Amino acid sequence: MAAILARKLGMTQRFRDDGRVDRVTVLEAGPCHVVGLRTADRDGYDAVQLGFGAVRERRLTKPELGHLKKAGVPPVRHLAEFRDEAGELQVGDEVRVDVFEPGQRVKVSAVSKGKGFQGTIKRHNFSRGPVTHGSHNVRAPGSIGASATPSRVFKGVRGPGRMGGKRVTQRGLEVVEVMAGENLLLVRGSVPGPKNGTVEVRTDG
Repeated sequence: MAAILARKLGMTQRFRDDGRVDRVTVLEAGPCHVVGLRTADRDGYDAVQLGFGAVRERRLTKPELGHLKKAGVPPVRHLAEFRDEAGELQVGDEVRVDVFEPGQRVKVSAVSKGKGFQGTIKRHNFSRGPVTHGSHNVRAPGSIGASATPSRVFKGVRGPGRMGGKRVTQRGLEVVEVMAGENLLLVRGSVPGPKNGTVEVRTDG
């Protein structure tokens, strides 16, 4: 098992020797510092806490600085826990991108792009209404419940509202290339989140 924090740089394409092309997302993965370890005996679960992204000390609070100093880790911007990924890691160790290898299946988690308040067509992929014969039901959601009984709309009915800005996990992605010298990880396909957003990469399965 392997896990790392990364920064999404954007998308590009790689050509294979046989002429086929891979659409890939470029991730600046690590190096990450091991800030803490969680054990089942003490904390009730097993996990490793990784820190990523250099930052000035004045950007952190005193408790955050004390937590990092206790682990002997320089100031970092992001902390994240990965369950059941500790292995033989110790506090203060460094996790680099070479823990992954080409052809490996991974899953990537991040906060998706926020799209604001959207209607049901964009948010839930509803179909449009008729656009001819004077119809006024072009992009309206349609019926959402009876009027007399039960005289209310049931909870959970899909409607307009805020779209995006939630934690999303994309599974089944394949590592195309590992560039250890530049701390880069090339993953086939798209991953959640905006450019320069922080993502969590784990082995899938």
